[in-house]
Amino acid sequence: MTTTKVLEYFASLVADENGIPLTETVLSIAQDAYPDLDLQAELAALDMLAVRLKRRVAEGTPAIQRMRLLNHFFYRDLGFGANANDYYDPDNSYLNVVLKQRRGIPISLAVLYMELGQHIGLPLKGVSFPNHFLVRMSIPAGEVVVDPLTGETLSKEQLQDMLDPHLEREGIADPNEVPLGLFLQVASHREIVARMLRNLKSIYLQESRWQRLLAVQNRLVILLPGSIEEVRDRGLAYANLECFRPALADLEAYVMARPDAADTTQIRDRMPALRMMSRSVS
Repeated sequence: MTTTKVLEYFASLVADENGIPLTETVLSIAQDAYPDLDLQAELAALDMLAVRLKRRVAEGTPAIQRMRLLNHFFYRDLGFGANANDYYDPDNSYLNVVLKQRRGIPISLAVLYMELGQHIGLPLKGVSFPNHFLVRMSIPAGEVVVDPLTGETLSKEQLQDMLDPHLEREGIADPNEVPLGLFLQVASHREIVARMLRNLKSIYLQESRWQRLLAVQNRLVILLPGSIEEVRDRGLAYANLECFRPALADLEAYVMARPDAADTTQIRDRMPALRMMSRSVS
């Protein structure tokens, strides 16, 4: 598929706020790095795993027991887990590679875990917990929160211990000022896709891989049409690739929308050079 068709396909997947097919949408992100990826074959492989799992679950099995069966299948039989040797490898965010290598990061493993769980009737939801994506499930006895790296059910004490370093970085000395439950809200599918893209954005920005970063930014602009900051960041990626006209268009849009932003002066200072360079290549 051409870049245009890839983005059109992605746009069609995320067009409906209430109907984003999470697994297919996340899988489609991998087309930027793997342009020959057969999405339907990957989805079919996932369906086959789901069929194997469903054979193990008897009708009427309680939700907690279903989760235990899912954990055994996902972590023991299939061997999914953290890519501890290269945690910041972008392949950890590409679902086709995670499926093949059985290694990933919390959010990519969570997407697969939730997909398989849905096939056996588990109401699993994603949680954008700081620095570590989680999965939760509501049962009559209360809420179950799971670490998608291991399948471990986390206690409130464990969750608070995970949260405290984030609160300290934010300058919140007393954890009681911010209730734990605030960080355990269910994430929408759009929020999950955005978090995955921003993980890739951080990696490619740090590695100065501008072409890959531009691909991510194109998706973020489509996914989050109300975020002018993503338009700005796409413009900066264009500028680093010496694509001066689209860079200028994006940065002009940002300056117009955010005239009082902290970085607007810095962006404005770059624009005369971009205008000159865009004329020189016309």
